[in-house]
Amino acid sequence: MGDWDVLEQAAALARQGQEFALATVVWRQGPSSGHQGSRAIVTAAGEVHGWIGGACAEPTVIREAQRAMGDGEPRLLLLGTPEQFGVVPEGMTVIPISCQSDGAMEVYIEPVVSSPHLVVVGRSPMAHALHELAATVGWRSELVDVADLGAIDARAAVVIATQGHGDEDALEAAARAAPDYLGLVASRRRGDAVLGYLADRGVPQEVLDRVRVPAGLDLGHTSHREIAVAILAELVQLRAAGELGGGAAVAVAARDEAVDPVCGMTVAADDTTRPFEHEGVTYHFCSAGCRGAFEQDPAAYRPKEARC
Repeated sequence: MGDWDVLEQAAALARQGQEFALATVVWRQGPSSGHQGSRAIVTAAGEVHGWIGGACAEPTVIREAQRAMGDGEPRLLLLGTPEQFGVVPEGMTVIPISCQSDGAMEVYIEPVVSSPHLVVVGRSPMAHALHELAATVGWRSELVDVADLGAIDARAAVVIATQGHGDEDALEAAARAAPDYLGLVASRRRGDAVLGYLADRGVPQEVLDRVRVPAGLDLGHTSHREIAVAILAELVQLRAAGELGGGAAVAVAARDEAVDPVCGMTVAADDTTRPFEHEGVTYHFCSAGCRGAFEQDPAAYRPKEARC
């Protein structure tokens, strides 16, 4: 996959609401298989699409990319030995790697968290206004009829704006999916009637208790289109408080790690890192060279503290 292909795939993933991190090599010191401008996508599961470096750099970048997705913070990494960099500018993180090529790289990792996802059910002027407002502020917004309401993402915000045209069916389908936000555009009296009907149909009360009715902040007497502003304002408020999906930290795949006893690098503790058992303990290595050194004289290498 070429560098421009990586950017095209990144744009496609962002449109689909997928979370990932984009890693870019911004400097390198040869010999190194990564080059300036090399890019790769790292998914929450640790999959890599593209190229940013070889066997020493890639595992480190994957680990740091997953951490960036977990805390939502970008980071600038210097990969190599401290002696190669001298004075390190503030804000950069040096991660020692014992690559046998003696190369070094500077990699910028940027987590890409999907924008909030809004599903508006209905065709009223208010529904259209809410759909357009959400798209204007960068949210992924869908406008659907009750008949077209398919599977609902649990991290989505769903607003039922059918206004009497299938309220019960739309709200029941959405409520059972338990989305992050579920609002019904209706008066309190009408909302109580709809919720009572659903309770009689066996929808659990704890699910119905999460339905916001009337949906939106109370802005006083408003027009139908102004109700859309009130609803979007409530959604923005909830997102800022961390109660709505699309801005929260990403759950990344857990990965067991170990420290290479020869060079001190942190590596994955799996079959890809040349496991070797000695006196009942399984060790993992960054390279065949480190494993070979350990096999020849295990006593010379005691487990070292992770350097990163």
